[in-house]
Amino acid sequence: MLQTIANAFKVPELRKKILYTAFIVLIFRIGAAIPVPFTDATMGIIDQSAGNFMNYLSMMTGDAFNYGTIFAMSITPYINASIIMQLLTVAIPPLERLAKEGEEGRKKITRITRYAAIIIGLLQSTGYFFYLRNGGHITTSVSGEAFTGGFAVLQATAIILTLAAGSALLIWLGEQINGNGIGNGISIILFAGIVSRIPTTMTSLYMYFSKGGLYYAFAPIALMLMLLMVVFIVWMDNSERRIPVQYAKRVVGRKMYGGQNTHMPIKVNMSGVMPVIFASSILSLPPTLEMFFKIKEGSGWAKLFDLFDASHWFYAFFYFLMIIFFAYFYATVQYNPIEMANNLRKNSGAIPGIRPGKPTSDYIMKILSRITLLGALLLSVIALSPILYSQITSLTGKAMNISLGGTSVIIMVGVALETVRQLESQMMMRHYKGFLD
Repeated sequence: MLQTIANAFKVPELRKKILYTAFIVLIFRIGAAIPVPFTDATMGIIDQSAGNFMNYLSMMTGDAFNYGTIFAMSITPYINASIIMQLLTVAIPPLERLAKEGEEGRKKITRITRYAAIIIGLLQSTGYFFYLRNGGHITTSVSGEAFTGGFAVLQATAIILTLAAGSALLIWLGEQINGNGIGNGISIILFAGIVSRIPTTMTSLYMYFSKGGLYYAFAPIALMLMLLMVVFIVWMDNSERRIPVQYAKRVVGRKMYGGQNTHMPIKVNMSGVMPVIFASSILSLPPTLEMFFKIKEGSGWAKLFDLFDASHWFYAFFYFLMIIFFAYFYATVQYNPIEMANNLRKNSGAIPGIRPGKPTSDYIMKILSRITLLGALLLSVIALSPILYSQITSLTGKAMNISLGGTSVIIMVGVALETVRQLESQMMMRHYKGFLD
């Protein structure tokens, strides 16, 4: 990977794109350190040792959520809006037709998604404001009392609009990366936020190790688990199921085409990190709703929201179901077995032992279903392993709350691999094949 990046720097056009992407990431990191007006969260608002969902949001935003900065919402509103639009595209026929209209249709859907992200950003910013206020992180008057009347409304409006504007700015910066940089802009910003938390994670592991006792074994095992997850993700990302295809010979003019044996590759992890991101975003809804209210401990609502704590078994179970669901959903959106079978027949291709037409589409559908399930299960193993590890260590009374490490590792490695692939493909397009040898 490092060799590919070094080779890309030798190409002037790619070097400009890489530097442009790095500049956008720098803007994101600067914005993640600028506090929102009228807030006082310089000491952090989240218990970093806890395995709750707020820690997850802090991780996804590069600690911006923890310190109440202008990028505290990051690009989570856009992710939620994308999930909603993809679900509605399947459920609502007009949106489905719009998605099939080619480039113009996709532009319209992107525009609608952008507007939906701004609305969701306003809602999440409102929830975050109440979370700050309930936690006592909103600045008060000199006497120590909260502002009232018109100034309190002005204060709330300034905080909410600043947070929503920060989220909208990040969405725009992500789109600039798509047009002028390298990789998917939204994924790159998400990647930058997660990578910025690596020093914090290492410090946390060292603090556990310094406590002594069982932590002398637990902390190194946790580090090894993360490294093994990286290796496992790379292996899974490169794994594929190859369906054999034979093309019949055909004569076009004076030339003969076909008569060759090839294969149709289907990746085991065909949906990448999207099921994990989608599942995590869905699970963020209950904690977001909880921000709006000050719930009494021991009440029914408190017990309900506790189910969605990252250290709870229900969270792990529901997380597992959501990953399976979104893996199948994303595979359905990406692959159309009927269209794949028709394309094979048009090009005089066939799968050995399978008749063209409906039998071929049924066979491809069966293969896709099995591969999707396998890929979803592998993703679930990675996402849930740290949660299970935290539960196991808690049984000894020496709990290690690394329950959100699997999600971050999957996103980080997946985005890195996808970005490197884009670099390689662009170098190949520019006839710099020698750089990849």
